[in-house]
Amino acid sequence: MKSTSELTDFYYKNLYPTLKKLDDERKHLRYRIIVIGVLYTLLFFLLFLAFSSPNTLSGDFLAFFAFAYFGLGTFIYKFLIKDYTKEFKNKIIEPLIHAIDEKLTYASEMYLPQHYFNKSELFTSSPDRMSGNDYVKGYIDGVNIEFSDLHAEKKHKDSKGRENWSTIFRGLFIVSEFNKTFHGKTVVIPDTAQNTFGSLIGNWLQSKNLSRDELVKMDDVEFEKEFVVYSNDQIEARYILSHSLMKRLLTFKQKSKHPVYISFIGESIHMAIYYDKDLFEPSVFHSLLDYKIAMEYVKTLHLAIGIVDELKLNQKLWSKR
Repeated sequence: MKSTSELTDFYYKNLYPTLKKLDDERKHLRYRIIVIGVLYTLLFFLLFLAFSSPNTLSGDFLAFFAFAYFGLGTFIYKFLIKDYTKEFKNKIIEPLIHAIDEKLTYASEMYLPQHYFNKSELFTSSPDRMSGNDYVKGYIDGVNIEFSDLHAEKKHKDSKGRENWSTIFRGLFIVSEFNKTFHGKTVVIPDTAQNTFGSLIGNWLQSKNLSRDELVKMDDVEFEKEFVVYSNDQIEARYILSHSLMKRLLTFKQKSKHPVYISFIGESIHMAIYYDKDLFEPSVFHSLLDYKIAMEYVKTLHLAIGIVDELKLNQKLWSKR
C-alpha cells in the first residue's frame, strides 16, 4: 500500500489541475452562499416582524421560527453545494482511493448497512435512524475491508410529545476480516470513567456497567489508561488482546487522534472512529489547495485502509476454529 507521502505527492502532482478548477468553483459558490444567506436571513427577519406581536411572542412561537430558519437554511445550503460536492468526490476522493489500490470500489452516496453497526455491539443504544456516505470496499493484502461515514441517531420525545434526535455515533465505521472465529464477544471502548474520576472510582463505575458484559482487566498500564474491555469470555478476550495487539491499538488511536471503539465478534473486527463530522466533504470556506486540508483527506483514507497493515490483520496469527 502507498505511504502517506506517496499519496500526498499523488494528490498534488496528479490532481492539482482539477483541484485548481474546483477551487475556482468553490470561490464562486462561497459568494453565492453568502449572498443568498444574507437575503434569506433578511426575509426571515421581515417575516418574524410581520407575524410577531405581544400576544404571539411565546416560547413555542420563537422555537418554531428558529426551527424553521435553521431547518430550511440547512436544506438550501445542502442544495447549493450538492453538485460541487459530487464533483469533488468523483474527481478527487475516488482517484485517491484508486491510487491506494485500484481494486477498491467507491460509492459516494452509499454507506455500510445498519446490521454491521448493530452486530458490532460497540454502542448500547440501537439507532432509530441511520445515514452516511463514502462507502469503500475491497481487499487489502488478501483481507476483506469495508468502511464508510456513518451517522447513527436515536429518537426521543419530550413531555409535550415533540420529537427530537440525539447522536449515538458519527464518524468513520470500519469492518474487516480477522484471522480467527471468535466464540465470545469482546468490546474495547474509550476509558472515559478513569480519565474523568480517577482509577478507584473509575474502576468501580466500569464494573457496575450493567449494559455491558463482564469487565476484563488487562496487564498493560498504558492500554488501561486509554481503553476499557468488556467480554463474555475472559480467557478469549486476553487471548485476542495480546501485548502486541494492545500496542498496535494504542498506536492506531494515537494516529487517529479521536475516540476509537473496537469489537471482536464472529469472524470480524469492527472499528468506530468518532469524528462528529462528514470526513470527505469538500471545504467551501477554505481553499482546497491548503496543505492542511489536503492532508486531512489523505491521512484519513490512509488510516482507514491502513488498518490491515497497522493491526497485522493479514498475518495468520491464529487459525480459524
